[in-house]
Formats: sequence, C-alpha cells, structure tokens
Amino acid sequence: MVEEFQVNKELDASGLNCPMPLLKAKQALNVMAAGEILKVLATDPGSERDFSSFASLAGHELLFSGQESGTYTYMLRKHG
Repeated sequence: MVEEFQVNKELDASGLNCPMPLLKAKQALNVMAAGEILKVLATDPGSERDFSSFASLAGHELLFSGQESGTYTYMLRKHG
C-alpha cells in the first residue's frame, strides 16, 4: 500500500493533461536526491502509460501505481 513508503516529496498534478503530469514529475525528481521517493497524484488516464514507460526508460523505480475514484497515484524512487 501507499502508506508503506517514506515519501520525500508530493506532487499534485490533478487536472493537468498529458504530458504535464510527467513533465512536472521529471522536474521534481531533478532536484531530489538519489533514493528519495516522489508521490504523484494525477487525473489524466494517459498518465498510467506515461509513468510506467518513463520509469523504465529513466531508470527510476516505480514502486506503486494505482487508481481510485479517477485519481492515479504513483510512487517513484529516484535512481542513483
């Protein structure tokens, strides 16, 4: 579950359309230290595909991906 992770930064990208949730997450990760965890909230259904692809391409670990009541939650651990 989401509560198991020690979140270092939270980003609310609700209401933003693709590719903005991913771009905002990339910006947040750029200033975070290796190993820190970013929690992202989004409402764009396309974000599910985007975050999965981004994590594998950039080398970040997608710890959690889930959807509840139209809100998508992602937990990313910055690589490094």
